[in-house]
Amino acid sequence: MKKYLLFFLFLLSRNLFSQADCSTALSVCGNSDITYSPSGIGATNENLGGCLISGEHNSIWYKITIATGGTLTFDLVPSDPDADYDWAVYGPNSTCGSLGAPIRCNAATVIGVGASTGLNMTSTITSAAGGSLTPYCRYLDVLPGQTYYLYIDNWVDVFNPITAPFSLTWGGTATLASPFTNPNIQTQPFTPPGAPAANPADPREIIICQNPAVFDFSTLSTGILNGNSNFQITYHTSQNDALSGASPILTPQTVSMTATYYYSIHYQDPADPNNPINSCRQVGSFKFKQGNITGTNVTLYSCNNNNAGTATFNLTAAAVFADPTAVKQYYHTLSDLNAGISQINNPAAFVSAEGIVYVKITSQYGCVGTAQITLKFYPQVVVTEATLRSCFITTNVSTASFNLTTAAVTAQTGTKSYYPSLADAQNNTNPISTPANYISPNGVVFIKVTDANGCYAIAKVNLIVLPPVYSDVLKDKIICMEDKTTLDAGPGFISYEWSSGATTQVISNVGVGSYWVKLKTGDCVALQKVNVYASEQPVISSVDISNNTVTINADGGTAPYQYSTDGINWQESNVFANMPRGDNHVYLKDAYDCEPITITIVVPNLMNVITPNGDGVNDVIDYSALGNKQNLVFNIFDRYGNKVFQADKLRGYKWDGTIDGKKVPTGTYWYSVTWNENDKKNTPIKYSGWVMVKNRD
Repeated sequence: MKKYLLFFLFLLSRNLFSQADCSTALSVCGNSDITYSPSGIGATNENLGGCLISGEHNSIWYKITIATGGTLTFDLVPSDPDADYDWAVYGPNSTCGSLGAPIRCNAATVIGVGASTGLNMTSTITSAAGGSLTPYCRYLDVLPGQTYYLYIDNWVDVFNPITAPFSLTWGGTATLASPFTNPNIQTQPFTPPGAPAANPADPREIIICQNPAVFDFSTLSTGILNGNSNFQITYHTSQNDALSGASPILTPQTVSMTATYYYSIHYQDPADPNNPINSCRQVGSFKFKQGNITGTNVTLYSCNNNNAGTATFNLTAAAVFADPTAVKQYYHTLSDLNAGISQINNPAAFVSAEGIVYVKITSQYGCVGTAQITLKFYPQVVVTEATLRSCFITTNVSTASFNLTTAAVTAQTGTKSYYPSLADAQNNTNPISTPANYISPNGVVFIKVTDANGCYAIAKVNLIVLPPVYSDVLKDKIICMEDKTTLDAGPGFISYEWSSGATTQVISNVGVGSYWVKLKTGDCVALQKVNVYASEQPVISSVDISNNTVTINADGGTAPYQYSTDGINWQESNVFANMPRGDNHVYLKDAYDCEPITITIVVPNLMNVITPNGDGVNDVIDYSALGNKQNLVFNIFDRYGNKVFQADKLRGYKWDGTIDGKKVPTGTYWYSVTWNENDKKNTPIKYSGWVMVKNRD
């Protein structure tokens, strides 16, 4: 058979492909899958026995320790369909050098796509000779604590020079001993170094900040072990070395950014250095990745609000580095950054004029870069002071309604908001809710103009109330009730509108009444009221008659008064002498010369002597002729002013010179007669005189 033809050729090359021997067999750790690519043989070409009569070719030895008993199977699957794997199992509890014949052995020629070999639960054979086409042998019944050796060999010849990795998967009910599945030994999960690659199937990545870089692999050990005692780690440049622990990296070395490195974890039983599980290894891979970073210089804009000369910048918003996990520190100068001093403590609200600040960027892997942020102001919002003038409000002439939206404070596009004070505008408090109809006296308001960048400037707006302009000429007038007059609003107004409908400066033929005129000055219209009053008519308040002298007492109206007894001839004196007895007319007018007031008065007949002797001549003083007058009272006084008699209606307005039936002494007595004339004013009249009473016994 062809497997025997190249036996001696492989014996000659065994030193060139030195690999594991039985004495250095790799321990199988638990029921985890195994991947390996054997190449060549170990230091010794073992005496294999059984179905393997052609010696070793590309071989690997494994030592298996049983943790829990049961059945044991495995599937051995080559990665290349042309590879031809043979295998043998020795034991239980055999020792290298005296293995004896294998208890399971398979040298069947198993090649092709999907070809596999091993132990299963259905096969009944324990050995398959070379050239056989039976890939599987019967399972093993195993007990706890037993050890077995598994020899695997990729058979090759000149016609089949294939070397390829295989994968080994365990099956059955038994479990294999491993420190990695015993929670009393491995108390914490191991932590793989680095970070996952973009492709999860690729090795994890350890970021380094310099290339080339000398790396001390031992710095990874503490993190990987994660507090697990009695485990050791070695580092290797190949997976096979990691699986066997061969050729460990012992010193810091310059690492490659393209190579894959491996770490190998194994247990060291402190109580039993020969414990089989000490040889178990858990292997992982990693690569190095260049992690040096470069910051991006950025220009950051902010608002120089109201031309203050400074702006508030959010330095943290500057996109100087894309990784959000990076730590950024901000400095006023590059020398501060390099020295690590005077760090900016409020980067999210940094108040500054235009200038430059510097950023130190530290990535999540500790790599450092720098960038500079140029601080610039957005274009300034330009505003100018404005003045608004508006006409007074009629109901409160000290105020006006202003349309603040018409104030020409800027030529730029922006949003405007309106405030009663500068502080309110700066703090965005108490905004004016009705800027198109803002009622105010003379004063100021402030308009905040905000552009698309959020920048603003504040403009002052002066508010001027245009007061009403009235005519200085137009005044209230007093005229006689029966007269007419002229009202003149005076010149200088744009237009006139009278309550009568007239639109002229002057209106005529105006009688007593209330009028108004709308006077327009500029855009404002003032309504001015004017009254034409009827003059107050004077009244004759009383009339005093003494003998035939009449005194007229006037009141009301406007002095000086004029008096007349005929309505034609007038005098300024209120005294008329030598008035005839009987009814007389008295006229009165004041300074307005209106229709005169007239009353009728009676000048009684004068009686100066009575002789009450019963002869029928001058026996009594009699004023019964005035009995038709209102409130007529006739009183008699002695020379001392004491009233001695009242001749009222019951006494017929007569006096016969007696008091209570007794004659008064002869002498002079005074009398007064008062009444109210039967006119509209009930003018009071007082007539006084004296009388001589001559009584004879």
